[in-house]
This record gives sequence, structure tokens and C-alpha cells, in this order.
Amino acid sequence: MTAPDAPVDPAAFRSAMGRWATGVSVVTAHAGGVDAGLTVNALLSVALAPPTLLVSLQRDVEALPVLRASGRFAVSLLAADQRELSVRFAAAVPSVEKFRGLAFHRGATGAPLLDGALAVFECRRLSETAAFDHVLVVGEVVRLEAGPDRAPLLFYRGAYADEEAPGRLALGRRGP
Repeated sequence: MTAPDAPVDPAAFRSAMGRWATGVSVVTAHAGGVDAGLTVNALLSVALAPPTLLVSLQRDVEALPVLRASGRFAVSLLAADQRELSVRFAAAVPSVEKFRGLAFHRGATGAPLLDGALAVFECRRLSETAAFDHVLVVGEVVRLEAGPDRAPLLFYRGAYADEEAPGRLALGRRGP
């Protein structure tokens, strides 16, 4: 145990947070003829009235300037069989590569909405707050689509959960 005022080791913090199972989503935006997107697991429902979401984005991601320029963004909740989309949008490649050959449709906000997602939320950006190496973006949900009722894509201890049977997930174990 560390002293109360001692700094927490970032590797220990990351390892401990890895014990928190999270859903996986892709945040997308469109502005000036450019599509951008990235994988996000830091997503929070902030309020029901009005329906509001918060996403946490690294400051240096390519999608942030596109989101800022459009003032709108979309969040696609991924299903267990959409692991490849999570990997694709987490890759450090230009956004044009992420969307090449991808099945998506345009939402009312112009943002790309991923086909087959469990749900999609289109948001109007309300605010941004700097939080160290991240930016917390709050958006009002202006439109949503409910997708198929399937198991979600989950991330736990540095690995994706595996679907053992329809609707039944097995969380992998890594490390101690």
C-alpha cells in the first residue's frame, strides 16, 4: 500500500483499471468532406433530460479537430462480433484508411454510423473540458438508432471478451 500523498504509478493504475470491464464503441464525425473516427471505451451517460453523453478522447487524436469543426459526433456501440471494427478504429492510421471498404451509413448529423452496431447515438457537442492528456466531450443526443439485440463487445484486463454462445460472454484472464 502506498502512502496517501504518494503519486500512483501509472502502470499500476492502468493495471487496476483493467479490472473494470467496459463496453467498446466507435466515435465518428464528419466535417469538410472528411470522415474521422476512433475506438473509445470511456463513454458515460450523463443525463436523461436532455439525453446526454460524455466521451473521453486523447488530445492528439486525428478525430478531435473534425469533431470540433462539425460540432457533432456519433457513438456506435459495438457488438461482440464487431471486434475487427474496434481494432480498425484503434489503429494509428489515417482516418481515410479506417473507413475504406467499411459498411456504414450517414446519420442526420452527417457523421458515419457503423452498420450492425447495437445502438448509435448522434450528438450535438455541448462542451469540452481539458483533463490532462484527454478532452472530455459532452454531447446532447439528438437522434438514436437501436440496432440488433446481440451481445456487446466487452474489454477486460487487456483483452476482448469471447462469445461462448449467443448472448453469453467469457471474460479472458490476463496476468495475476
